[in-house]
Amino acid sequence: MATTESMKARDVMHAGTQCVGENQTLLDASRMMRDLNVGCVPICGSDDRLKGMITDRDIVVRCCAEGREPASVMASEFAGELHWIDAEAPITETLEIMETHQIKRLPVIDVRNGHRLVGMISEANLARNIPDEQLAEFVERVYAA
Repeated sequence: MATTESMKARDVMHAGTQCVGENQTLLDASRMMRDLNVGCVPICGSDDRLKGMITDRDIVVRCCAEGREPASVMASEFAGELHWIDAEAPITETLEIMETHQIKRLPVIDVRNGHRLVGMISEANLARNIPDEQLAEFVERVYAA
């Protein structure tokens, strides 16, 4: 394993991330999450570029709890603020972005190869790749009130 100082986002990410299309429904997104056994999927446009992220919590709290029908709501409505990391960025920068914005999943973009989505970094990826002390600090900052 590389040292934390030399690790890049690419070294830690889960590759092969699948997107829900911006013109697909939240029902499509929820089925994709079920089939992939994940709690979040990226939203991609017809140009294959990352447009946002949708979580299972978004679907429940921002759609169902408001009385909206997931089969009639487009994923693009939930794109929201987007944070991402370049695949070649140091893992320390990844941690900084996730901690600052208190996010648990971060899309990885290959800026040098057409600005395409190449993976996702989650807490589980971090837990497998960074020292316990650094992980504890991350958890404390992300879950702070």
